[in-house]
Amino acid sequence: MNVTHDLQTRAINTIRTLAMDAVQKANSGHPGLPMGAAAMAYTLWTRHLRHNPTDPHWANRDRFVLSAGHGSMLLYALLHLTGYDLSLDDLKNFRQWGSKTPGHPEYRHTAGVETTTGPLGQGGANAVGMALAEAFLAKTFNREGYPIVDHYTYAIVSDGDLMEGVFIEACALAGHWGLGKLIFLYDDNKITLDGAAEMTFTEDVAQRFQSQGWHTLSVADGNDVEAIDQAIQAAKAVTDKPSLIAVRTIIGYGSPNKANSAKAHGSPLGAEEVRLTKRAYGWAEDATFLVPSDALEHFREAVERGQAQQREWQARFEAWRAAFPDLARQWDIAHNPAQHTTWTKDLPVYSGDKPIATRNAGGDALNAIAAHFPTMIGGDADLAGSTKTLIKGAPSTAHRQPAERNLRFGVREHGMAAIVNGLALHGGIVKPYAATFLTFSDYMRGAVRLAALMDIPTVFVFTHDSIGLGEDGPTHQPVEHVMSLRAMPNLHVFRPADANETAGAWRAIMQCSHPCALVLSRQDLPVLHSDNVEGIHEGVARGGYVLAESPRVKKGMPDAIILATGSEVHLALEAFAMLENIGVKVRVVSMPCWELFDAQDENYREAVLPSDVPLRVSVEAGVTLGWQKYTGQIGVPLGVDTFGASAPYERLYVEYGLTAEAVAKAVARLVDEFVEVD
Repeated sequence: MNVTHDLQTRAINTIRTLAMDAVQKANSGHPGLPMGAAAMAYTLWTRHLRHNPTDPHWANRDRFVLSAGHGSMLLYALLHLTGYDLSLDDLKNFRQWGSKTPGHPEYRHTAGVETTTGPLGQGGANAVGMALAEAFLAKTFNREGYPIVDHYTYAIVSDGDLMEGVFIEACALAGHWGLGKLIFLYDDNKITLDGAAEMTFTEDVAQRFQSQGWHTLSVADGNDVEAIDQAIQAAKAVTDKPSLIAVRTIIGYGSPNKANSAKAHGSPLGAEEVRLTKRAYGWAEDATFLVPSDALEHFREAVERGQAQQREWQARFEAWRAAFPDLARQWDIAHNPAQHTTWTKDLPVYSGDKPIATRNAGGDALNAIAAHFPTMIGGDADLAGSTKTLIKGAPSTAHRQPAERNLRFGVREHGMAAIVNGLALHGGIVKPYAATFLTFSDYMRGAVRLAALMDIPTVFVFTHDSIGLGEDGPTHQPVEHVMSLRAMPNLHVFRPADANETAGAWRAIMQCSHPCALVLSRQDLPVLHSDNVEGIHEGVARGGYVLAESPRVKKGMPDAIILATGSEVHLALEAFAMLENIGVKVRVVSMPCWELFDAQDENYREAVLPSDVPLRVSVEAGVTLGWQKYTGQIGVPLGVDTFGASAPYERLYVEYGLTAEAVAKAVARLVDEFVEVD
């Protein structure tokens, strides 16, 4: 099709008017960004973006992230116009119950949406992870003449993104690593929700990004398609640095009374202003959701173009598969890890000879698994020596060296978590993981929540899990963190009791499709009996299981049940022995993963926690809030409902009442009150 200037303008104005109409019909939304950024989005999507609307999951597609997710109608308009499974009726149903067009883009909810965005900064940081995945997979699988992994990652970012700490952290790493196939288009409209950006944002953006190792360009007129096109071409020509293109746009472009002001940011323009704006565009003023046929035909060229690009890639991929069958097998495993099962035989098994911290056992299990999955990569927030999450014998990332298995994030917990989410979103990276101390999960919470919201298989390894870390004191002693993580839907939280449960936790994590948090101890812990490791692994996979039972229990009905996780399981076992000596029939239940236990059928849950045994004591070195779901009205939760203190951990456990004696006394008091002991 011959793309005249008039057709180009009509196509751009189609994006704008669809966004205006959808927001107006919903009486809710953000029209200003789509109106201002339409020209640069049009340029990227029609001249540069390699994608196939009929196969949104094509492995070698370019990734596009709308980090400024409040402008979601920009993305929805593009998806509809270029031929994705998003109808005009879906656009008309913007922000309504059950619609494919929610207020902010949601991963898996709408075809073509690469990540959930809205919390500013997160999308751009995810894009860094996607570009990192491309670099790593290209190094792993590409061979001379066979560039089967070869794509760009683009994002549209806003002033708000640039202000967020997570974005700054991620961009610093992108520049440090030299991710040359990462290109950000900065919607430089000088307006934020509350007014002029200069109220809070006056830094020299170009200099900031240059200091972080980025290549920067600028386009003075956000409606100059040719200038934007040339800038993108120039950015693609720079292969050793990511690029930021600052495009000077006008928020709410074309609106006579609201353009270039915060009034266009986060609310409908109003029916009269919509008519006036359409008049300014030369549009039919009373027509809604109008898509000119020639503009639609122009946009839909993306279908044939994308299919041809994918066919070309598929032919190259099949030739590569034939030439490199061993690599092809690794590719298949990377993109479908479930087909590979032999790795479980190499999981470490521990005897009871000497105690071991679960963080150390976690490192052993991680390395045993990583040996079978070459695209399993991850890293830590400058804490590898403490989290034990280095893949042994593998290189680490460094300046201009991104494509390594050990990702060195520096002290950037928030950026780390969002980048690792991007690795998971890209595909081909098996169980990407991020590691730090549990107390610093607070810094990561926004990204952890988005992993849970998207239900992607990111793994978060958290060590130093309780007051048991000792002398570093309350700033480093997590108290409320485990329970707060359990409060997130979809997130599976594992707190294993020993080395064998830790290996079992990693086994369960590898077979879990949800995001997982693995919570590990700093201090050494005794090893549970190793004569039934398979049984321990099965118990972990079920989330909770009977670890010890009084031999005098009849028909599965003890006098009382002690529930525990992590290091406190060993207190429960010691208390169990004390109670046996005084004739109390007790069951000890290890509960390493509440989410898995709650997912079991009723028969299993009833067998472990019989409803006819209401006398229950839980023990965990954290807040007791939440344990009541298992202990019930009569039961007693033991824990730490205050902040910790600086002292050796053995003393802390005594001072906070977390001792075997305290557990035994709590059980004995219940039994004395409610049960006549045999």
